[in-house]
Amino acid sequence: MRVTLLGTGCPQVSTDRYGPANLLRWGDRQFLIDCGSGVTQRLLGASSAGKLIDAVLLTHLHSDHIIDLFQLIISSWHQGRDRPQRIYGPVGTRQYLKGLMALWQPELAQRIAHEKRPSTIALDLDITEVEPGAIIHDGDLTVIAVPVRHQPVKAAFGYVFTDGRRKVAFSGDTAFCPELIQAAKDADALVHECFIHREMLALPGRSPETLANVASYHTLSTEVGKVANQAHVGCLILNHFVPVIFDRTALLADIRADYAGPVLIGEDLMDFDTATRTISHAGGVIALPQS
Repeated sequence: MRVTLLGTGCPQVSTDRYGPANLLRWGDRQFLIDCGSGVTQRLLGASSAGKLIDAVLLTHLHSDHIIDLFQLIISSWHQGRDRPQRIYGPVGTRQYLKGLMALWQPELAQRIAHEKRPSTIALDLDITEVEPGAIIHDGDLTVIAVPVRHQPVKAAFGYVFTDGRRKVAFSGDTAFCPELIQAAKDADALVHECFIHREMLALPGRSPETLANVASYHTLSTEVGKVANQAHVGCLILNHFVPVIFDRTALLADIRADYAGPVLIGEDLMDFDTATRTISHAGGVIALPQS
């Protein structure tokens, strides 16, 4: 299994950290986890494309995780995708996508009539609203939906990929979550969000109450090392940083207080291969000790 961080940011606008999205490759299969801003550009940067995605898995329906879904759909059509886009997400995903496609229907109808492309099948959507448990069986690969704690969001999931040899877990957005820890036990990699509370200061338009409410449904930088330690994961990969600019040394100190394993402070287009335990980014490659 190979994990590529496509976007490691949050709703804050950044030219370095695009919106939350991750790519998992397993053999010739490709799975997109979340669809934040700039995902289609990052897919190309990762030598992939929307037309190649076998399934999109949405952790929840917050705007920063779904904002580029339509861009993914239409760009996949332009790229010559030859099948409907398979999309998995929580209850409400079907209604959201029905409304999204209806919103763009006049523009789509005009494009279809004028551009005369050979097929419109890429504009069809195969939607599954997930429940906790196994949601995909593909050969030896199983994908498991894990309910996480992102209240007041009623339905939010992490996802675990396992083929009996390798295992990768994605947290989605969540407060400290024992259910996720259990599901991620002994994973080769845990890709986990990170709320760096010391960096979030009260400002005009951002009151102490606002900060406390936002922090309440994310995992604090002082907690995420405990998650990795209790799950006994082989590598902790941090992403979806709030805020997008922070002190990396201080963040590592937070993690090291609880977790002694490899820690990656994620960057857009950083890649981790679980089989070779190599990290690739910006032309450089680092090999971790074999576990």
